[in-house]
Amino acid sequence: MFRMFGTVFGYATHSLDDRGIGEVAVVGPLTPGVEWGRLWQMARTMCRPNTGDDEHAHWIMAQANRALTCGSDVVVKFAAATWKLQRGKRANLGGYCHRDHLWTGAMTVEEVTPEQVAAYTPIYTA
Repeated sequence: MFRMFGTVFGYATHSLDDRGIGEVAVVGPLTPGVEWGRLWQMARTMCRPNTGDDEHAHWIMAQANRALTCGSDVVVKFAAATWKLQRGKRANLGGYCHRDHLWTGAMTVEEVTPEQVAAYTPIYTA
Protein backbone atom coordinates (compact mmCIF):
# COMPACT_ATOMS: atom_id res chain seq x y z
CA MET A 1 0.00 0.00 0.00
CA PHE A 2 1.27 3.44 -0.88
CA ARG A 3 0.11 7.04 -0.66
CA MET A 4 -0.27 9.33 -3.62
CA PHE A 5 -2.00 12.72 -3.85
CA GLY A 6 -4.15 12.23 -0.74
CA THR A 7 -5.25 8.66 -1.46
CA VAL A 8 -3.93 5.30 -0.31
CA PHE A 9 -3.62 2.70 -3.07
CA GLY A 10 -3.11 -1.01 -2.91
CA TYR A 11 -0.65 -2.79 -5.19
CA ALA A 12 -0.52 -6.54 -5.58
CA THR A 13 0.52 -9.02 -8.22
CA HIS A 14 -1.46 -11.89 -9.66
CA SER A 15 -0.40 -14.90 -11.71
CA LEU A 16 -2.45 -16.23 -14.59
CA ASP A 17 -1.05 -19.76 -14.33
CA ASP A 18 0.74 -22.14 -11.97
CA ARG A 19 4.17 -20.61 -12.53
CA GLY A 20 3.37 -17.87 -9.99
CA ILE A 21 5.44 -15.19 -11.69
CA GLY A 22 3.04 -12.33 -10.95
CA GLU A 23 2.68 -11.05 -14.50
CA VAL A 24 -0.44 -9.03 -13.62
CA ALA A 25 -0.15 -5.80 -11.63
CA VAL A 26 -3.27 -5.04 -9.59
CA VAL A 27 -3.71 -1.44 -8.41
CA GLY A 28 -6.68 0.27 -6.83
CA PRO A 29 -7.67 2.86 -4.25
CA LEU A 30 -8.18 1.69 -0.68
CA THR A 31 -9.22 5.03 0.81
CA PRO A 32 -12.96 4.97 1.53
CA GLY A 33 -15.03 7.05 -0.88
CA VAL A 34 -12.39 7.16 -3.62
CA GLU A 35 -13.53 5.65 -6.93
CA TRP A 36 -11.15 3.61 -9.07
CA GLY A 37 -11.39 6.16 -11.90
CA ARG A 38 -9.45 8.61 -9.73
CA LEU A 39 -6.29 6.64 -10.49
CA TRP A 40 -6.73 7.12 -14.24
CA GLN A 41 -7.63 10.79 -13.74
CA MET A 42 -4.33 11.28 -11.87
CA ALA A 43 -2.48 9.64 -14.76
CA ARG A 44 -4.19 11.93 -17.30
CA THR A 45 -3.23 14.96 -15.20
CA MET A 46 0.39 13.91 -14.72
CA CYS A 47 1.14 12.62 -18.24
CA ARG A 48 1.86 14.76 -21.27
CA PRO A 49 -1.16 16.25 -23.05
CA ASN A 50 -2.78 14.09 -25.73
CA THR A 51 -1.37 10.82 -24.41
CA GLY A 52 -3.50 7.71 -24.37
CA ASP A 53 -4.30 4.83 -22.08
CA ASP A 54 -1.01 3.03 -22.80
CA GLU A 55 1.07 5.87 -21.38
CA HIS A 56 -1.40 6.36 -18.53
CA ALA A 57 -1.09 2.66 -17.66
CA HIS A 58 2.70 2.98 -17.68
CA TRP A 59 2.48 5.99 -15.35
CA ILE A 60 0.24 4.05 -12.93
CA MET A 61 2.61 1.08 -13.02
CA ALA A 62 5.63 3.34 -12.49
CA GLN A 63 4.06 4.81 -9.34
CA ALA A 64 3.26 1.38 -7.89
CA ASN A 65 6.71 0.08 -8.81
CA ARG A 66 8.38 3.15 -7.31
CA ALA A 67 6.60 2.53 -4.02
CA LEU A 68 7.52 -1.17 -4.05
CA THR A 69 11.19 -0.87 -4.99
CA CYS A 70 12.10 2.46 -3.36
CA GLY A 71 9.70 2.43 -0.43
CA SER A 72 8.36 5.83 -1.50
CA ASP A 73 5.23 6.74 0.46
CA VAL A 74 4.68 3.13 1.55
CA VAL A 75 2.01 2.81 4.22
CA VAL A 76 2.46 -0.89 4.95
CA LYS A 77 3.83 -3.95 3.14
CA PHE A 78 2.32 -7.40 3.54
CA ALA A 79 4.24 -10.52 2.56
CA ALA A 80 0.84 -12.04 1.81
CA ALA A 81 -2.60 -10.47 2.03
CA THR A 82 -6.17 -11.23 1.08
CA TRP A 83 -7.23 -8.72 -1.56
CA LYS A 84 -10.20 -8.36 -3.84
CA LEU A 85 -10.65 -6.18 -6.89
CA GLN A 86 -13.92 -5.09 -8.41
CA ARG A 87 -13.09 -4.79 -12.08
CA GLY A 88 -12.51 -1.31 -13.36
CA LYS A 89 -10.12 -0.86 -16.27
CA ARG A 90 -7.45 -3.13 -17.70
CA ALA A 91 -4.44 -2.39 -19.86
CA ASN A 92 -1.62 -4.24 -21.57
CA LEU A 93 1.80 -3.31 -20.16
CA GLY A 94 3.87 -5.41 -22.57
CA GLY A 95 6.55 -6.19 -19.99
CA TYR A 96 6.83 -2.66 -18.59
CA CYS A 97 8.20 -2.91 -15.02
CA HIS A 98 8.27 -6.69 -15.51
CA ARG A 99 4.48 -6.91 -15.75
CA ASP A 100 2.37 -7.88 -18.76
CA HIS A 101 -1.02 -6.60 -17.62
CA LEU A 102 -2.47 -3.89 -15.40
CA TRP A 103 -5.80 -4.45 -13.69
CA THR A 104 -7.34 -1.51 -11.86
CA GLY A 105 -10.57 -1.18 -9.94
CA ALA A 106 -12.05 -0.79 -6.48
CA MET A 107 -9.71 -2.70 -4.19
CA THR A 108 -10.11 -4.08 -0.69
CA VAL A 109 -7.48 -5.71 1.52
CA GLU A 110 -8.74 -7.58 4.58
CA GLU A 111 -5.63 -6.98 6.68
CA VAL A 112 -5.64 -3.16 6.60
CA THR A 113 -6.86 -0.90 9.37
CA PRO A 114 -9.01 2.23 8.90
CA GLU A 115 -6.04 4.39 9.95
CA GLN A 116 -3.85 2.89 7.24
CA VAL A 117 -6.27 3.69 4.42
CA ALA A 118 -7.56 7.06 5.65
CA ALA A 119 -7.32 10.05 3.33
CA TYR A 120 -4.55 12.52 4.14
CA THR A 121 -3.60 16.06 3.14
CA PRO A 122 -1.00 15.85 0.37
CA ILE A 123 1.77 18.33 -0.34
CA TYR A 124 1.01 18.17 -4.07
CA THR A 125 -2.27 17.66 -5.90
CA ALA A 126 -3.15 15.98 -9.16
